[in-house]
Amino acid sequence: MGQFFHIHSENPQKRLIAQAAQIIRSGGVVALPTDSAYALVCQLDDKGAVEKLRRVRGIDDKHHLTMLCRDLSEIAQYARVDNVQYRLLKATMPGPYTVILEATKEVPRRLSHPSRKTIGLRVPENLITLALLEELGEPLIGTTLQLPGDEHMLSDPDEVRERLEKQIELVIDGGAGTLEPTTIVDLTGSEPVLVREGRGDPAAFGL
Repeated sequence: MGQFFHIHSENPQKRLIAQAAQIIRSGGVVALPTDSAYALVCQLDDKGAVEKLRRVRGIDDKHHLTMLCRDLSEIAQYARVDNVQYRLLKATMPGPYTVILEATKEVPRRLSHPSRKTIGLRVPENLITLALLEELGEPLIGTTLQLPGDEHMLSDPDEVRERLEKQIELVIDGGAGTLEPTTIVDLTGSEPVLVREGRGDPAAFGL
């Protein structure tokens, strides 16, 4: 049976953030709020936890996972970012956007897209998630919380708990999320390409 933490959305309790970080370091899969829907996350380089996350979410290794980062400098450690891309990231992050960039060697090979060697990255605008990333001192790997067979993603923490507390190690209740995913923009080419329109306005990328 997983744990359930109520964490304040504007003033996250340091004690609970530290406990959540320890659960992640111990190989746990965690459901947490973001600036869009809830997400499932785990430690970046924990192969077993990543496999469990994929299993719970019902996705195979061809599905792009997203790296949640604290800031732009952390993104630049895991992805190749030129000046034009950096300006776009600076204008849109933190926020409800996921960008696809070319992965560096810092990204475990099993996490980058098998055929293209790219990775999805975001800096979420959610104080709970940012506090957890700060406590961990490294990115999280994750995916939007939409369970197999569901038409919609999950954004109600009580429903998340009801459906997942026997499958994952921790559910963080940080208030209701939205039913909109992030906007995904591919920045690997000469011009930005809109992959999915979500909560973020694509006009920020000139789209």
